[in-house]
Amino acid sequence: MKGVLLAGGTGSRLYPLTRITNKHLLPIYDRPMIAYAVDALVQAGISEIMVVTGGTHAGEFLRLLSNGEEHGVDRLLYAYQERPGGIAEALGLAERFVGDDPVLVMLADNVFGRSIQDTVNRFAEQAKGARIVLASVLEPEHLRHLGVPELAPDGRVVRIVEKPEDPPSQYCVTGVYCYDPSVFEVIATLVPSRRGELEITDVNNHFIEAGAMAYDVTEGFWGDAGESIDAYYTVNDHVRRFGANLP
Repeated sequence: MKGVLLAGGTGSRLYPLTRITNKHLLPIYDRPMIAYAVDALVQAGISEIMVVTGGTHAGEFLRLLSNGEEHGVDRLLYAYQERPGGIAEALGLAERFVGDDPVLVMLADNVFGRSIQDTVNRFAEQAKGARIVLASVLEPEHLRHLGVPELAPDGRVVRIVEKPEDPPSQYCVTGVYCYDPSVFEVIATLVPSRRGELEITDVNNHFIEAGAMAYDVTEGFWGDAGESIDAYYTVNDHVRRFGANLP
């Protein structure tokens, strides 16, 4: 399985911290944010990784991560997203790198308390389709800013709704997605949303409609450090006290 870390975006929700750097280079406790995403993939057995970034600070990732050897990465490549065109567009830049292999995509501002190894193992057994990771969120006002799955009585995902006024469940879709290579055929058919971006929710809903979507619910902590200043410091506090990517 290949790994793709998405580390682009303008980081506007963390302004002014991001005025002079990419948000994924900001510190989480004692390391740059992206280091936790790299570790999450390596600890899950993924040692071939592409980092997709953009903006004026893209070269800093090369300075930080180099060839990945210090982080346990066997093969580390980089891709440049020229403009903020959405998560699905950023993933599309990794098509030649991924080839015919399955791929795990991770938003590099997501931090998990527990390892994502089980998800990787289950997707390997699944072989085809897609697999996402959900997290329980108890506050409806928080869910209104996230992608929320609607679940059938038997537990299947019926659809994913972006930023719903009336959340259909108490779960959100985190920034970890597993796909078979057909994901790039799906991306090629997408139409930009009203934001002018290719949306990863449209990709996930395609697999749901095809009956090829599975999911896990993460145990323990999950945080999106790029969601807001408050969320950024919540993730910092958790990692400082308890660590991240624990077995």
